[in-house]
Amino acid sequence: MKFHGRAYRFGNDVDTDAIIPARYLNMSDPEHLGKHCMEDADPGFASRVRKGDIIVAGKNFGCGSSREHAPIAIKACGVSCVIASSFARIFFRNSFNMGLPIFESDEASAEIKEGDSVEVEASTGVITNLTSGKKYTAKPIPAFMQQLIEDGGLMEHIRKRGGI
Repeated sequence: MKFHGRAYRFGNDVDTDAIIPARYLNMSDPEHLGKHCMEDADPGFASRVRKGDIIVAGKNFGCGSSREHAPIAIKACGVSCVIASSFARIFFRNSFNMGLPIFESDEASAEIKEGDSVEVEASTGVITNLTSGKKYTAKPIPAFMQQLIEDGGLMEHIRKRGGI
């Protein structure tokens, strides 16, 4: 599983209210949520992002409330994965449950710039900044978790295997 896209930079402590503002939580439709992804942090983000693009952020990405809407909004707007120095614990779990791949790398988080072309190989954890040529490492996503992501998240994964 490989991801490739343009980097969008965000700082430290990006909370779930910045990812998807509470005023949009009256609907759970992913398309609706995607249109408002990162709206309070960067008002034009959802209109600029293209399918496959990558969010790069600092420490504690996804802190705040435990809403599953945050990774759903990120995925629905077209972002293929998120790279950060660290993730809030509940966001980490929600991301995989919703089928959004995330990667922790202090170096990649610090060095990848807005607009850089980035590639991530999930099975090895290698992050390549194609703009600078620099490579970084993150923890690889195990094969069974890659399958969960490919299936679209935990519920779809269970459904495809006849569990629901």
